[in-house]
Amino acid sequence: MTLVLFGAVLHAAWNVLVKSSQDKTLDTAVIHIFCALITLPVSLFLGPPPQEALPFLFASVAIHVGYYFSLARAYHHGSLGLTYPIMRGSAPLMVAMASWVVLEESLSLTGWVGVLTLCLGVIWLGVSAHAGQQKTAFGFALGNAAIVALYTLVDAQGVRLSGDAAFAYIALLFSLDGWIFGLAVFARRGAQALRYTAQRWPMALGGATASVGSYAIALWAMTVAPVAAVAALRETSVLFGVLLGCLVLREKLSAQRVLATVVIILGAIAIRFGAGATA
Repeated sequence: MTLVLFGAVLHAAWNVLVKSSQDKTLDTAVIHIFCALITLPVSLFLGPPPQEALPFLFASVAIHVGYYFSLARAYHHGSLGLTYPIMRGSAPLMVAMASWVVLEESLSLTGWVGVLTLCLGVIWLGVSAHAGQQKTAFGFALGNAAIVALYTLVDAQGVRLSGDAAFAYIALLFSLDGWIFGLAVFARRGAQALRYTAQRWPMALGGATASVGSYAIALWAMTVAPVAAVAALRETSVLFGVLLGCLVLREKLSAQRVLATVVIILGAIAIRFGAGATA
């Protein structure tokens, strides 16, 4: 679970990079083209995952394309302090319920309490950030939470079916989905996209490395721990996202957001000590 927390730091870092940019859609596209570039050699070396995992992989690629567009629009319309917590806090609740029904996987009582506590803290963190004044961003963020929950469940099943070839699944996933979204944006932007890439490629490379590392850690963890617990614990990234938003983007840190942070930490502790699954 410590590794999942490190992945949360990586996830917050690349989201702050996107939010800090002047063109969020183009930055998202450039980062994920770099994701594809850095994972393609790994994918060629490892080969494809087992055939039974491929339908899940292709479904995930399609879902991720929608996620990238929705992510960019959410960040365009609202502050990081609102959009990031809502997206990342609502999704684990959806994942926990769906994994219970679809994967027949549940948590211990302590684990459930931890997931609920963490998610409520994350949502509180976002709702305190002027949700009423950013209704469009709130809508995009909540819709994106459903997309996050969907691809999490799809990829959890795909990586588990991959068995020892889990990293082959992860590498091929990144090798494919970055191109679809990235080239669609580049086709629309033309020469502007090339000039932007030339200026922003160091940022894009760093963001891509963080993105790949974060999700690879989460998917690997889902092969050895309950999906709901991993999905919820990963969302401690909001703590780092809020901190970076304050330090880098100079977003306000209110007393309410501090209290919400405490709630998130308590939830993470409960998950850590109650992550054992029950059938």
